[in-house]
Amino acid sequence: MSIRITFHGAARMVTGSKHLLEVNGLRVLLDCGMFQGEGKESDAKNRHFGFDPMAVDAVVLSHAHIDHSGLLPRLVKEGFSGPIFATPATRDLCAIMLEDSAGIQESDHEREVRHARDGQRVPPPLYTVKDVWPAMQQFVTVPYGEEREVVPGVRLTFTDAGHILGSAVVNLVVNDGTQERRILFSGDVGRYVDRLLPEPAPPPQADIVICESTYGDRDHASIAEAVSELKRHVEHTCVEKKGKLIIPAFSVGKTQEVLYTLNELSNAGELPRIPVFVDSPLAIDATKVVRDHTELFRKEVREKLQEDPDLFSFRGVEFVQNSERSKQLNGRQQPCIIISASGMMEAGRIRHHLRHSLGNERNTVLAVGFCAPGTLGAEILSGAEVVHIFGQPIRVKAEVARMEFYSAHADRFELVRFLKSQDPDQVQRLFLVHGAEHALHALAERFRQEGFPEIAIPAQGQGFDL
Repeated sequence: MSIRITFHGAARMVTGSKHLLEVNGLRVLLDCGMFQGEGKESDAKNRHFGFDPMAVDAVVLSHAHIDHSGLLPRLVKEGFSGPIFATPATRDLCAIMLEDSAGIQESDHEREVRHARDGQRVPPPLYTVKDVWPAMQQFVTVPYGEEREVVPGVRLTFTDAGHILGSAVVNLVVNDGTQERRILFSGDVGRYVDRLLPEPAPPPQADIVICESTYGDRDHASIAEAVSELKRHVEHTCVEKKGKLIIPAFSVGKTQEVLYTLNELSNAGELPRIPVFVDSPLAIDATKVVRDHTELFRKEVREKLQEDPDLFSFRGVEFVQNSERSKQLNGRQQPCIIISASGMMEAGRIRHHLRHSLGNERNTVLAVGFCAPGTLGAEILSGAEVVHIFGQPIRVKAEVARMEFYSAHADRFELVRFLKSQDPDQVQRLFLVHGAEHALHALAERFRQEGFPEIAIPAQGQGFDL
């Protein structure tokens, strides 16, 4: 049996998840994510896959986040014609997220062209809105727990990763007629807490494991602390300082989680009567998709739907679609909460809100998720006194705070718990991906203590014969 895996993304970095599995002459790509947060370096990486898209036979997609799915339209545009296997909810989310990604690229390209100097070449978008539909036509949906052949000799089963709606752990069984090998790809592992989605399902035993490491060097706060902390931020900023609470949040997952908590506080009569604006068309569309897949919620949340049919809306919430209405919020001086994308503060309407809010010490920017190194979010969280937004220097006078509870990624303890389903003696090699260097090495040491003998931290473009 011939098996080789090459890591073309999320290798000693967080974004760009892309792992090429070559099995007996056939090629299966695990994820096809976009690199983010490195400016021109990310753009250069996103334009060159490191392999021939036409030679890929199938794609298996763990979930819809752009750093895992964002280059699928480009892959198809460059000649990939095979199936893209994903859960039904992942397919529904990709339909809106990939179109949003294309729209942002087109808008950014138009702005760069307008501001380009004479003779300066502006590279085209990675793909356009019209490139998304052909990619969506190649999706093949596979529910959790159902086995499906992706290419001859390779069988796939998805188990729930608990990360975002539809997220999956990829479990592959490779059989060449004489022997069998089991490969597990974690995608992004979710939380073991009482939130919207069930905790990660225990994956079956594997011989080869590829595991994410985003929070491999730290632990998150408890849920009780998170609810009280969010309430405290609202009261401190909006009631005491009479300012704006700006919450940069990913449109999928984070926005719904924050709204769910605010809804709980509202139902309990503990939320101050201030306006809450959800200013992200993608988040609004994503919330509609989430409402369409309530069967994926944990049992206790489904039971709450009997009393409260809409867990993401309450008195005082306004979902902002119109760009003119979004601009009005920038000039607003009264206290309010603004939830806007993107979570890493790299794109979308959040940059406009930050440009108009960072200079006022009455305001607070509350980060509720991971910000990859090199992103505007990471720069603000690092304590920078001045940041640049749309080329303009902006002095940071607003309070900057962080809540890691709302991360959809498992922390160090939870990643260890996730792999408790595995007998370390049967795991021939454990690859750690999707993490910064310090997180990768910290988690590797922790897994060695758990008895995993062969642990590798692959570099970008590095291949391994298995």
